[in-house]
Amino acid sequence: MKILFIEWASFGNADIKDAFAKEGHQVVCFPFSNKDPRRGAEIEAGLTKKLRETVPDAVFSFNYFPVVSNACKKESVRYISWIYDSPYVMLYSYTVINPCNTIYVFDRDLYEEFHSAGIHTVHYLPMAANTDRLDRIVSEASGNPYLYDVSFVGSLYNEDHNFFDRMTTLSDYARGYLDALMAAQMKVQGYNFIQESLSPIMEELYQALPMDPNPDGVETREYLYAQYVINRKLTGLERLELIEAVAARFPLDLFTPNSGFSMPGLSNHGTVDPYTEAPLVFHRSKINLNISLRSIKSGIPLRAFDIMGSGGFLLSNYQADFLENFTPGVDFVCYESKEDLLQKINYYLIHEDERTAVAKSGHDKIAKAHTYRDRVREMLSAL
Repeated sequence: MKILFIEWASFGNADIKDAFAKEGHQVVCFPFSNKDPRRGAEIEAGLTKKLRETVPDAVFSFNYFPVVSNACKKESVRYISWIYDSPYVMLYSYTVINPCNTIYVFDRDLYEEFHSAGIHTVHYLPMAANTDRLDRIVSEASGNPYLYDVSFVGSLYNEDHNFFDRMTTLSDYARGYLDALMAAQMKVQGYNFIQESLSPIMEELYQALPMDPNPDGVETREYLYAQYVINRKLTGLERLELIEAVAARFPLDLFTPNSGFSMPGLSNHGTVDPYTEAPLVFHRSKINLNISLRSIKSGIPLRAFDIMGSGGFLLSNYQADFLENFTPGVDFVCYESKEDLLQKINYYLIHEDERTAVAKSGHDKIAKAHTYRDRVREMLSAL
């Protein structure tokens, strides 16, 4: 098949193009940027011209773009998109129902939301890892296989002027309501009730930080504030609380964009390149933490696939989709609370044989059934 690849600055570009090629498909690239909505007509015209020139069997992009869908609809070409961001507001565009679309989300609960609404262009597909590339990076590296006891790679969402902290005009009631709501959500894993609980303070939120749905979208204001404002702040608070607890008892290495963040017991290395450097961190850490973004309902974050695919030991919060694809205690380990997290770190730092067996099992499970080539076969076989 000939695949027109919508190429933008996304994760996984090289991995998915390599997978298409190894599965025997021709890839033609179309450079793309969706940052300026005023260029929508220009982009659609350029894409339409490219479609007519190349006559692809399908168009593929990471994440979903309405302008691409509209061009594919007009030219009667199948559009495949695979969404790895959460939240992703463009998934609520009216164009999602275009019959040319086959849209994949990595979150089973999110898929069920669309399916129950009668939208059948949205499907479930977990993320993946390129174990051939990851194995090569790990094998070419020399030195001590373990450089870190406990590591976390990811954002702390504590940057200055984040959306939540811009809401300085909230009343004491609204602020107290939010504080209580977030404190309750912090105690619950596996179910997020923020969005459904915002109606009593919705108008105050809007006055403090105006946010409106897209003109072509069906998302609600509650969705925007829950997913883009409150759940990000909540994730930041949760990560800070857990990182502080871990660092108080164990050596903890942090790899994050906020290179100025510090606390006792923590070594902050700043950001790492996700393609070339993060796999070595995952492989050389005795324990890798995954603390999922709270806007992810049930899905397995891409970080978890990369950790296991790199041969790293994964210790993650509970996400229901893990149970569909992996076995807790065999392929990865799940923690249920801060106290449980600390106990399991202590246990697996001591029990090296069990830890290495779990890491190997997770890696082998990824290599067997969760590579980009596996996903390419799944996506194309559904056409």
